[in-house]
Amino acid sequence: MLQLNLNQITDAGTADSNWKSLYKVGGSAALITLLVTLLDIIVSFLLRESEAGPGVRTVIDWFILFQDNWFLGLRDLGLLNIINMALAVPLFLALYAAHRRVNKSYAALAAILSFIGTAIYIANNKAFPMFTLSGQYVAAMTESQKSLIIAAGKAMLAQGEDLTAGTFMGFFFPSVAGIVMAMVMLRNRIFSKLTALAGILGFGLLLIFVICVAFVPAIFDVAMIFAMGGGLLSMAWNILVARRLFQLGCVEKKKTIRSLTT
Repeated sequence: MLQLNLNQITDAGTADSNWKSLYKVGGSAALITLLVTLLDIIVSFLLRESEAGPGVRTVIDWFILFQDNWFLGLRDLGLLNIINMALAVPLFLALYAAHRRVNKSYAALAAILSFIGTAIYIANNKAFPMFTLSGQYVAAMTESQKSLIIAAGKAMLAQGEDLTAGTFMGFFFPSVAGIVMAMVMLRNRIFSKLTALAGILGFGLLLIFVICVAFVPAIFDVAMIFAMGGGLLSMAWNILVARRLFQLGCVEKKKTIRSLTT
Protein backbone atom coordinates (compact mmCIF):
# COMPACT_ATOMS: atom_id res chain seq x y z
CA MET A 1 0.00 0.00 0.00
CA LEU A 2 2.80 2.38 0.87
CA GLN A 3 4.50 1.64 -2.43
CA LEU A 4 1.22 2.28 -4.26
CA ASN A 5 0.83 5.66 -2.59
CA LEU A 6 4.40 6.56 -3.44
CA ASN A 7 3.80 5.62 -7.06
CA GLN A 8 0.64 7.74 -7.17
CA ILE A 9 2.49 10.73 -5.75
CA THR A 10 5.31 10.25 -8.24
CA ASP A 11 2.83 10.00 -11.14
CA ALA A 12 1.04 13.14 -9.97
CA GLY A 13 4.34 14.95 -9.70
CA THR A 14 5.29 13.87 -13.20
CA ALA A 15 1.94 15.05 -14.58
CA ASP A 16 2.30 18.43 -12.88
CA SER A 17 5.83 18.69 -14.23
CA ASN A 18 4.51 18.04 -17.74
CA TRP A 19 1.94 20.82 -17.37
CA LYS A 20 4.67 23.12 -16.09
CA SER A 21 6.71 22.45 -19.21
CA LEU A 22 3.68 23.03 -21.43
CA TYR A 23 2.95 26.37 -19.77
CA LYS A 24 6.51 27.49 -20.47
CA VAL A 25 6.31 26.32 -24.08
CA GLY A 26 3.01 28.16 -24.50
CA GLY A 27 4.43 31.31 -22.93
CA SER A 28 7.46 31.14 -25.20
CA ALA A 29 5.20 30.66 -28.23
CA ALA A 30 3.24 33.79 -27.25
CA LEU A 31 6.44 35.85 -27.03
CA ILE A 32 7.77 34.53 -30.34
CA THR A 33 4.40 35.38 -31.92
CA LEU A 34 4.84 38.91 -30.62
CA LEU A 35 8.30 39.14 -32.20
CA VAL A 36 7.05 37.80 -35.53
CA THR A 37 4.20 40.33 -35.48
CA LEU A 38 6.65 43.14 -34.77
CA LEU A 39 8.80 41.97 -37.69
CA ASP A 40 5.74 42.06 -39.93
CA ILE A 41 4.93 45.61 -38.80
CA ILE A 42 8.51 46.76 -39.38
CA VAL A 43 8.58 45.26 -42.86
CA SER A 44 5.22 46.85 -43.67
CA PHE A 45 6.42 50.24 -42.42
CA LEU A 46 9.68 50.15 -44.36
CA LEU A 47 7.95 49.07 -47.57
CA ARG A 48 4.66 50.92 -47.18
CA GLU A 49 5.08 52.69 -50.52
CA SER A 50 5.62 49.48 -52.49
CA GLU A 51 2.98 47.30 -50.84
CA ALA A 52 -0.16 46.36 -52.74
CA GLY A 53 -3.52 45.46 -51.28
CA PRO A 54 -4.92 41.92 -51.47
CA GLY A 55 -6.03 40.83 -54.91
CA VAL A 56 -4.25 43.71 -56.68
CA ARG A 57 -1.12 41.97 -57.99
CA THR A 58 -1.35 39.84 -61.10
CA VAL A 59 0.38 36.48 -61.44
CA ILE A 60 3.20 38.14 -63.39
CA ASP A 61 3.56 40.73 -60.62
CA TRP A 62 4.02 37.94 -58.09
CA PHE A 63 6.59 36.18 -60.27
CA ILE A 64 8.56 39.42 -60.62
CA LEU A 65 8.38 40.05 -56.88
CA PHE A 66 9.70 36.56 -56.12
CA GLN A 67 12.60 37.06 -58.51
CA ASP A 68 13.42 40.50 -57.10
CA ASN A 69 13.04 39.59 -53.42
CA TRP A 70 11.99 36.04 -52.53
CA PHE A 71 11.49 36.88 -48.84
CA LEU A 72 9.02 39.66 -49.58
CA GLY A 73 7.16 37.38 -51.95
CA LEU A 74 6.83 34.69 -49.31
CA ARG A 75 5.98 37.25 -46.64
CA ASP A 76 3.26 38.89 -48.73
CA LEU A 77 1.71 35.48 -49.38
CA GLY A 78 1.59 34.66 -45.67
CA LEU A 79 4.92 33.21 -44.54
CA LEU A 80 4.80 35.07 -41.22
CA ASN A 81 1.15 34.08 -40.77
CA ILE A 82 2.15 30.44 -41.18
CA ILE A 83 4.71 30.86 -38.40
CA ASN A 84 2.23 32.59 -36.09
CA MET A 85 -0.49 30.02 -36.67
CA ALA A 86 1.93 27.18 -36.05
CA LEU A 87 2.93 28.88 -32.78
CA ALA A 88 -0.75 29.08 -31.83
CA VAL A 89 -0.85 25.28 -31.49
CA PRO A 90 1.31 25.04 -28.33
CA LEU A 91 -0.12 28.36 -27.08
CA PHE A 92 -3.76 27.26 -27.21
CA LEU A 93 -2.85 23.83 -25.87
CA ALA A 94 -1.25 25.55 -22.87
CA LEU A 95 -4.32 27.76 -22.42
CA TYR A 96 -6.52 24.67 -22.50
CA ALA A 97 -4.32 23.09 -19.85
CA ALA A 98 -4.61 26.19 -17.67
CA HIS A 99 -8.42 25.96 -17.78
CA ARG A 100 -8.75 22.17 -17.75
CA ARG A 101 -10.11 22.09 -14.20
CA VAL A 102 -12.49 25.07 -14.40
CA ASN A 103 -13.93 25.20 -17.93
CA LYS A 104 -12.65 22.21 -19.84
CA SER A 105 -15.35 22.10 -22.51
CA TYR A 106 -15.10 25.66 -23.85
CA ALA A 107 -11.32 25.78 -23.47
CA ALA A 108 -11.16 22.61 -25.55
CA LEU A 109 -13.56 24.13 -28.10
CA ALA A 110 -11.33 27.19 -28.47
CA ALA A 111 -8.23 25.03 -28.90
CA ILE A 112 -9.94 22.82 -31.48
CA LEU A 113 -11.13 25.85 -33.48
CA SER A 114 -7.59 27.20 -33.44
CA PHE A 115 -6.16 23.89 -34.65
CA ILE A 116 -8.76 23.65 -37.44
CA GLY A 117 -7.98 27.19 -38.61
CA THR A 118 -4.25 26.51 -38.54
CA ALA A 119 -4.67 23.33 -40.58
CA ILE A 120 -6.90 25.06 -43.15
CA TYR A 121 -4.61 28.05 -43.54
CA ILE A 122 -1.34 26.15 -43.83
CA ALA A 123 -2.83 23.54 -46.17
CA ASN A 124 -4.24 26.23 -48.48
CA ASN A 125 -1.32 28.65 -48.35
CA LYS A 126 0.39 29.01 -51.73
CA ALA A 127 3.51 30.96 -50.80
CA PHE A 128 6.00 28.19 -51.54
CA PRO A 129 4.14 26.77 -54.58
CA MET A 130 4.04 30.28 -56.10
CA PHE A 131 7.75 30.67 -55.37
CA THR A 132 8.36 27.42 -57.26
CA LEU A 133 6.18 28.55 -60.15
CA SER A 134 8.07 31.83 -60.40
CA GLY A 135 11.29 29.91 -60.98
CA GLN A 136 9.61 27.70 -63.56
CA TYR A 137 8.25 30.77 -65.34
CA VAL A 138 11.70 32.30 -65.63
CA ALA A 139 13.10 29.01 -66.94
CA ALA A 140 10.26 28.43 -69.43
CA MET A 141 11.44 28.42 -73.03
CA THR A 142 8.17 28.78 -74.93
CA GLU A 143 5.07 30.95 -74.67
CA SER A 144 2.85 27.89 -74.28
CA GLN A 145 4.85 26.80 -71.23
CA LYS A 146 4.58 30.28 -69.75
CA SER A 147 0.84 30.33 -70.40
CA LEU A 148 0.38 27.06 -68.52
CA ILE A 149 2.42 28.35 -65.58
CA ILE A 150 0.42 31.58 -65.49
CA ALA A 151 -2.83 29.59 -65.49
CA ALA A 152 -1.54 27.50 -62.59
CA GLY A 153 -0.56 30.66 -60.74
CA LYS A 154 -4.03 32.15 -61.19
CA ALA A 155 -5.60 29.01 -59.76
CA MET A 156 -3.29 29.15 -56.76
CA LEU A 157 -3.97 32.82 -56.08
CA ALA A 158 -7.72 32.23 -56.26
CA GLN A 159 -7.37 29.74 -53.42
CA GLY A 160 -4.47 30.99 -51.35
CA GLU A 161 -3.76 34.72 -51.66
CA ASP A 162 -3.78 36.29 -48.20
CA LEU A 163 -6.78 38.35 -47.04
CA THR A 164 -9.04 37.31 -49.88
CA ALA A 165 -12.16 35.15 -49.87
CA GLY A 166 -10.01 32.13 -50.68
CA THR A 167 -8.23 32.30 -47.31
CA PHE A 168 -11.17 33.56 -45.24
CA MET A 169 -11.82 30.33 -43.34
CA GLY A 170 -8.15 30.02 -42.42
CA PHE A 171 -8.39 33.40 -40.64
CA PHE A 172 -11.97 33.00 -39.41
CA PHE A 173 -11.46 29.96 -37.19
CA PRO A 174 -8.39 31.30 -35.31
CA SER A 175 -10.12 34.65 -34.71
CA VAL A 176 -13.20 32.94 -33.29
CA ALA A 177 -10.94 30.65 -31.26
CA GLY A 178 -9.24 33.67 -29.74
CA ILE A 179 -12.57 35.26 -28.82
CA VAL A 180 -13.85 32.04 -27.23
CA MET A 181 -10.64 31.53 -25.23
CA ALA A 182 -10.70 35.15 -24.06
CA MET A 183 -14.30 34.68 -22.89
CA VAL A 184 -13.21 31.60 -20.97
CA MET A 185 -10.50 33.73 -19.36
CA LEU A 186 -13.04 36.41 -18.42
CA ARG A 187 -15.36 33.91 -16.78
CA ASN A 188 -12.82 31.94 -14.78
CA ARG A 189 -10.28 34.59 -13.75
CA ILE A 190 -7.17 32.40 -13.98
CA PHE A 191 -5.99 35.20 -16.21
CA SER A 192 -6.67 38.84 -15.42
CA LYS A 193 -9.78 40.67 -16.61
CA LEU A 194 -7.48 42.97 -18.60
CA THR A 195 -6.04 39.98 -20.46
CA ALA A 196 -9.51 38.68 -21.28
CA LEU A 197 -10.80 42.04 -22.50
CA ALA A 198 -7.69 42.61 -24.63
CA GLY A 199 -8.29 39.22 -26.24
CA ILE A 200 -12.00 39.76 -26.87
CA LEU A 201 -11.52 43.20 -28.39
CA GLY A 202 -8.31 42.33 -30.26
CA PHE A 203 -9.56 39.14 -31.90
CA GLY A 204 -12.97 40.75 -32.48
CA LEU A 205 -11.44 43.67 -34.39
CA LEU A 206 -9.24 41.32 -36.40
CA LEU A 207 -12.30 39.25 -37.29
CA ILE A 208 -14.09 42.37 -38.54
CA PHE A 209 -11.00 43.25 -40.58
CA VAL A 210 -10.82 39.78 -42.15
CA ILE A 211 -14.52 39.86 -43.08
CA CYS A 212 -14.19 43.32 -44.62
CA VAL A 213 -11.11 42.66 -46.76
CA ALA A 214 -12.30 39.22 -47.87
CA PHE A 215 -15.77 40.27 -49.04
CA VAL A 216 -15.58 44.07 -49.42
CA PRO A 217 -12.02 44.69 -50.67
CA ALA A 218 -12.93 48.20 -51.84
CA ILE A 219 -12.85 49.37 -48.20
CA PHE A 220 -9.39 47.94 -47.51
CA ASP A 221 -7.99 51.27 -46.29
CA VAL A 222 -10.88 51.72 -43.86
CA ALA A 223 -10.61 48.13 -42.69
CA MET A 224 -6.97 48.73 -41.82
CA ILE A 225 -8.19 50.80 -38.87
CA PHE A 226 -9.68 47.62 -37.39
CA ALA A 227 -6.49 45.74 -38.22
CA MET A 228 -4.29 48.25 -36.40
CA GLY A 229 -6.49 48.28 -33.32
CA GLY A 230 -6.82 44.50 -33.30
CA GLY A 231 -3.11 44.04 -33.91
CA LEU A 232 -2.09 46.25 -30.98
CA LEU A 233 -4.58 44.59 -28.63
CA SER A 234 -3.53 41.09 -29.72
CA MET A 235 0.11 42.00 -29.09
CA ALA A 236 -0.84 43.16 -25.58
CA TRP A 237 -2.78 39.92 -25.15
CA ASN A 238 0.27 37.86 -26.10
CA ILE A 239 2.42 39.70 -23.56
CA LEU A 240 -0.11 39.28 -20.75
CA VAL A 241 -0.76 35.63 -21.62
CA ALA A 242 2.96 34.82 -21.77
CA ARG A 243 3.53 36.46 -18.37
CA ARG A 244 0.70 34.50 -16.75
CA LEU A 245 1.69 31.18 -18.34
CA PHE A 246 5.23 31.53 -16.99
CA GLN A 247 3.73 32.29 -13.56
CA LEU A 248 1.55 29.17 -13.79
CA GLY A 249 4.62 27.15 -14.72
CA CYS A 250 6.32 28.28 -11.53
CA VAL A 251 3.20 27.46 -9.48
CA GLU A 252 3.07 23.94 -10.92
CA LYS A 253 6.75 23.52 -10.12
CA LYS A 254 6.15 24.44 -6.47
CA LYS A 255 3.19 22.05 -6.30
CA THR A 256 5.35 19.25 -7.71
CA ILE A 257 8.10 19.84 -5.13
CA ARG A 258 5.52 20.01 -2.33
CA SER A 259 3.80 16.75 -3.40
CA LEU A 260 7.12 14.91 -3.55
CA THR A 261 8.29 16.11 -0.14
CA THR A 262 5.10 15.55 1.88
